[in-house]
Amino acid sequence: MSTGTALVVDVQVACDDSDIPASQIIESWVSRAVAGSGRALGSKAELSVRLVDNDEMRRLNRDYRQKDATTNVLSFPGGAISGLPADAAEMLGDIVICAAVVREEAAQQGKAIDDHWAHLLVHGTLHLLGYEHETDVDAAEMEGLEARILQDFGLANPYVMSC
Repeated sequence: MSTGTALVVDVQVACDDSDIPASQIIESWVSRAVAGSGRALGSKAELSVRLVDNDEMRRLNRDYRQKDATTNVLSFPGGAISGLPADAAEMLGDIVICAAVVREEAAQQGKAIDDHWAHLLVHGTLHLLGYEHETDVDAAEMEGLEARILQDFGLANPYVMSC
């Protein structure tokens, strides 16, 4: 993200969960992921982060990915919208995260819950910016970038298991 990009992160909390980070922390993780992504953006960009329960995440995963199960994070990239003024913000898209799955995965993996939130927010943000992990080459690029961004937060590489 160029230093001249104004990023708006709309955080929507649609679940009851005590482990959800404050909106300002979510905005910080997303902003730093955009900044570390290597992608150039215009002067204004927007995205939303929606925090949901298992039921909503399962519905979204079923309806959009044909997988009838809950998951940790989904990203819905935006795109150009015709008819907007030239100075309108670039719509990057939406990130949806299931708070209950984040909590469960963090416990199963022995990770601090905030570290796992940071990882999933970075991961979702990179998807909005065009990064994918469908091939081994793409996965290596995306995971390496995630690890570098998280290291800037002082967090360990989430793809390296500790003993």
